This record gives sequence, C-alpha cells and structure tokens, in this order.
Amino acid sequence: MQSIRNSCLALVKHRDQFLHPIVWINPTRIMASTSAKGQRLVSSPPKSLMKPLDVPNKLLMGPGPSNCPPRVLAAGALPMLGHLHPEFTKIMDEVKEGIQYAFQTKNEWTFAISGTGHAAMEASVANLLEPGDVALICQNGIWGQRLADMVERNGSVAQKIICAYGEVFTLDTIEKGLKEHKPSLVFVTFGESSAGTAQPLEGLGDLCHKYNALLLVDSVAILGGRPLFMDAWNIDVLYSGSQKVLGAPPATSPISFSQRARDKIASRKTKIRSYYFDANELANYWGCDKGPRRYHHTGMVTSVYALREGLARLAEEGLEKSWADHKACSELLYTGLEKLGLELLVKEPELRNPCVTTIKVPEGVNWKDVTDYAMKNYRVEIAGGLGDLAGKVWRIGIMGYNCRPENVNLVLKVLGEALESLRK
Repeated sequence: MQSIRNSCLALVKHRDQFLHPIVWINPTRIMASTSAKGQRLVSSPPKSLMKPLDVPNKLLMGPGPSNCPPRVLAAGALPMLGHLHPEFTKIMDEVKEGIQYAFQTKNEWTFAISGTGHAAMEASVANLLEPGDVALICQNGIWGQRLADMVERNGSVAQKIICAYGEVFTLDTIEKGLKEHKPSLVFVTFGESSAGTAQPLEGLGDLCHKYNALLLVDSVAILGGRPLFMDAWNIDVLYSGSQKVLGAPPATSPISFSQRARDKIASRKTKIRSYYFDANELANYWGCDKGPRRYHHTGMVTSVYALREGLARLAEEGLEKSWADHKACSELLYTGLEKLGLELLVKEPELRNPCVTTIKVPEGVNWKDVTDYAMKNYRVEIAGGLGDLAGKVWRIGIMGYNCRPENVNLVLKVLGEALESLRK
C-alpha cells in the first residue's frame, strides 16, 4: 500500500511534466476497483498452469510436423523485436530470398503468410477468384477436397476432376477439364500427403495458359524433397508450409505470385473479401513493392526467425543434396517395407512423394495397434490415413532434419516388431 502511495506522490511532484492535470485517487479505492463493481471471479487460477510445462521428446515420422533442428528451436527463443523494426524487416528480406531459392523463382511477390498451409490456401482462393469464377480442382486426396470447399465458400464455382487416391492426373485429363469447364484457375497438389503421390508438373503451366487459366500448386508436403522449378514450369501461384522439410514450427506459409497472377489480382472487379489475406497488403508489408512498408498485421516474429533458420539450413545444404537425400532415404524405406511383406499404395516409384509414403494396412491388422505400439515403446510417430484412406493405410514421413538412414531403419524395426507382436 505504501509503495502505491509513494508512486502517486511522485506523479504529483512531477505533474508539470504531463499535459494533463494529476488527480489524486485513493490507492485503497484503486485496489478495490480492480474488478467490476458487484462482480466476482467465476473461476480460479487453473492448477494445471501452476506446474512446469512438460513436453515429451518424440521422433515425428508422420506426415508432419517434423522434428525441428536445434538451430531452429534456438531461433524461436531469440529476443523479441517489433514487427516493423529494421532488424526484423531485414530478417523478412532474408526469408523472401530463401523462399525464392526454395521455389526456384525470381517473383517479386514472394513472402510468408502468418498461418499454416491452410492460410496459404485461403489466401490463394481469396486473391485469385471472384464470386462466380470457375476453378478446376484436380482432386486425388484430401487437399483437393479442402480447396474445393474454400472455393465454394468464396462464392466461386468448384469444378472437380477426380482420380483415386494413389493415382495422378495426365495432361490429357486436365485438358479435357479445361475445355469443358473453361476455368480461370487450375489447382493441383504436387505432393499429396494423404495419398503419398507426386503429381507431374512439367508442361502443366503451359497447358493452363493455353486456355487462359492460372496454375495454383500446393507443395506443402514435398518442398525440398523433390525437384521443383516454379518459373521454369510456369506455375502462377505456389505455396508451401514451414513444418515439413523446412523443419520449422507450423506457423508460417511461404507463397509466391507470378506476374500473370498479379495482373489477375489487379484486374479484379470486386474487392478481395479477406483483409488479412489481401496479397496487395501482404506484399507491401513484406517489402515486395516500391512503397514504404505499412502496418498490416502483427507478424509472427519468432516464427519468422525459425522459418529463416529452416530456409538457411536448406540453402547451406543445397537443393540438389536435399532432393538426393530424400530420394535415397525413401528408397531405403521402400526396400525395407518390401522385406516386411508390406504393400505400398502408389505402385509406380516415380509417382511417389518421397516425403510421405502410404502403406496398405494388411488384412486382419488394426492400424492403430501398430501406431500405438510405436508410440508406447519407442515414442515414434507413425500416422494413419486421412479421408478415403482412414483406417486403410499408414503414413510415414521422411522430412528435412528427420531424413536420415538411422531414422528410416528405426521405423522399419518398429513396424516389424509391432506386426510380429500382433501375430502372437
């Protein structure tokens, strides 16, 4: 009480330094008025928050997130900066350069959205499509389903061409869809994490442009794991996620817009429905245009630090080595699974996503018994299926920091032990 009184007296003593007169307030009344008059707290401080935070260490060999390298974790603990401080905008510039390298693009509108891969999906739809516009969705897994849902929520029209999980689209199939539906946008998933496929992209950008459509590509679950050339393949909008091969926490989504995509946004007849995902505002905040940076939103400062380190790690390693390492580890996994008598969902090796492998659950085996065994005995994550493949497959992720032969061999050992224990 005395300290409060002394503080108030100090304010009175230096009152001439303030623009407004100081009014003496009884400190007892200050303390009494800390809650609204007549109101009582309806809950007590949670006992769970009175204990130290305890997070177990697990090997995340599912479809993501993957384990973060020590340098990425350390980056997240660095001092906080303001989201427009020059030291932070310099880091943002470095992140932009890192994304351009990872995407193999020179697009000026290249930045990271505050949010997971779903945020990048929402941003793509909000900026590229107006109400009534038609999007052709190539759906061979859950991400085509999600994108179609977002398109419809935007007031646009989602026309789907569908193939089975584990299969990919041919240029002929997509061209038929282009001719029939006349879309302004075509969506494909480069690395389908629900099915384990890798969609061939060469020639697709040119095909879309032939029919005056933009090409939107999801690379969340494959960036850094397989060759990808945004500019050379004429991709108009490419997005990814931070928590897969890049090995950063799930919080930021790299994205890049071609000049053709920017022209489409500039020629809109209607206002972009989302302020938060408005690419014009985001590009300015990230310093992608010639104007001074404006406050758009409070950037995810420490998450951007972590993304920067994930991109730095990829740059230091080199894309070619990263691609080669993921190919080698995935092939080691395929060989080991074959020895265990397990069958892969994607038959053709060149159509497999090296970062996420889908394995058919043998008849008579409960998929969850195996994943539970792995977690209980080894603290290793092996995931089940999504969408149409729920309960039918296991999914094993080989991504970034976890892309090491010893991790692959451990997963194979765990799978073998689990299956053997279920036969007893």
